[in-house]
Amino acid sequence: MLRRLLTLGLLAATLPAAAVDIKDDLGHVTQIPAPPQRIVSLLPSLTETVCELGACGKLVGVDRYSNFPASVNALPKLGGMDDTNVELIAALKPDVVLVAVSSRVAERLRALGMKVVALEPRSYQDVQRVLNTIGQILAVPDAQRVWRHIEAGVAAAAGSVPAQARGVRVYYEVASGLWAAGPVSFMGETLTRLGAGNIIPADLGPFPKINPEFVVKANPALIMVGSRGAQGLTERPGWNQIDAVKRGRLCIFKPEEGDILARPGPRMAEAAQIMAKCLREKAGS
Repeated sequence: MLRRLLTLGLLAATLPAAAVDIKDDLGHVTQIPAPPQRIVSLLPSLTETVCELGACGKLVGVDRYSNFPASVNALPKLGGMDDTNVELIAALKPDVVLVAVSSRVAERLRALGMKVVALEPRSYQDVQRVLNTIGQILAVPDAQRVWRHIEAGVAAAAGSVPAQARGVRVYYEVASGLWAAGPVSFMGETLTRLGAGNIIPADLGPFPKINPEFVVKANPALIMVGSRGAQGLTERPGWNQIDAVKRGRLCIFKPEEGDILARPGPRMAEAAQIMAKCLREKAGS
């Protein structure tokens, strides 16, 4: 009996993985006949997820913004959202192409016979779902281990925020032009989990464009912004009267920190630590 069980176990280990039907965020269903050996990723958060799930070596090309882990910088760069190099992607002969929902080349790639999966996480729930989907594509049995690590890391970051920093009202500008992180975005959800408030109403969506006067009237006690967006921020009309500006409660994130904060994927626990550090240093005293 033992010999038979061992034989069955070895046989199961050598059998090819069963084909899976993947329904993406646009409702397209793509059959993946076997775990892909050649993957193109056109969104940084998807690139990082593939690598975190142990398939970094199967990437053959990425978008120009994918830069983590460092090994992906040696891969062919395939452009951005508006100038994706379709010809080069075709030449790479990928088994599957991972794209953002907002990608403009998905249909062109499908027309060329490529398997395309569109995924674009915007919330914590989305991140967990995308992890599961990419895990299915890669035939990784426990992709949710990454999610458990994220949850534990965010909880640890929340535990590091002092009581006096909890409830502080934050304006988080994610891009120049006053694009803000709303409470229903993954960035906003992280702020909430850290105990911070958000001046942006949930009904404006995940990343709304904000009128500068709205921020003045909302009078946040703390402002989070990337280094590019910080240029000229304090000179905006009326902003010198905002409590955060008057008291110097501005967290200006370095470009490498901005990458971590802006990518809904495996490094979200690290993003939570960056935000928690901001809250401790600027609102915890």
